[in-house]
Amino acid sequence: MSIDVNNESGTEVDEQAILDIARYALTRMRIHPLSELSVIVIDEDAMEQLHIQWMDLPGPTDVMSFPMDELRPPTKDDEEPPQGLLGDIVLCPEVAKRQGEDAPTQHSMDEELQLLTVHGVLHLLGYDHEEPDEKAEMFGLQAAIVDGWRGERGMTGPSPAPTVS
Repeated sequence: MSIDVNNESGTEVDEQAILDIARYALTRMRIHPLSELSVIVIDEDAMEQLHIQWMDLPGPTDVMSFPMDELRPPTKDDEEPPQGLLGDIVLCPEVAKRQGEDAPTQHSMDEELQLLTVHGVLHLLGYDHEEPDEKAEMFGLQAAIVDGWRGERGMTGPSPAPTVS
């Protein structure tokens, strides 16, 4: 898998963890190993501009996803996954930091960025959380991926609760 992480935010983030959890999520979702993903980390001002431009909503947000080839996970075990460009995930560490601090299970900015990376990957794969049943499926899958990744690394303590709205 080709995954590029580009930090343009001016904030120090754990880029390796973002790369690792993105790769873990894509592998777990059975996305073709030659698919491509870009993760861009930007500051609040840049995120606010994107949020206004693409969502027509004021203020910065935590994560945005911009799908390219609209790849979807295979539905059958023997089905060959398609190869292509997944798209871009854009993260904002300043918003992530506040969300981690305000969450019921307080956690670090980097833990929140890991959660948001998985959230962004799932959006690129067509998952959404507008309807209650969609939200339950997406957030359940998100928690399973984050927990699985953390478990493989021997990380202890509760996983961050979803703070993405």
